[in-house]
Amino acid sequence: MTHDPFETSGEPPVILLVEDDGLLLMEAADTLVDAGFRVLEAPQADKALTILERNEEIDLMMTDVDMPQGSMDGFALARLVAHRWPTIPVLVVSGMGTPGPHDMPEGARFIPKPYAPNTLVRTLRAFARRAA
Repeated sequence: MTHDPFETSGEPPVILLVEDDGLLLMEAADTLVDAGFRVLEAPQADKALTILERNEEIDLMMTDVDMPQGSMDGFALARLVAHRWPTIPVLVVSGMGTPGPHDMPEGARFIPKPYAPNTLVRTLRAFARRAA
């Protein structure tokens, strides 16, 4: 029997949420906390990498693509995370169009913005169960 990370007896799945827009970061974090996740927040990719290097408990990551601050965009971050932490599923979100053929790492998922909160939660729950 596989472990379901949403069972009330276990720890909630930990998601690293990478979003440069403060309002969107807050809204997504609130949605995910209400859905049973524990959320770590990063306003850009460099901060996300620092969090990943210091925390072994991260179960999945969600990143925006367009982040003007920092050394890389969300696609580059997703590829780096897939390479360095291959057990962490990655969800990429963007309002700037769909990804090209080499933008996303293998196994990553994409949701266009604006997204419905229930679509976000459903996708991340499926990721968390797959990673468990």
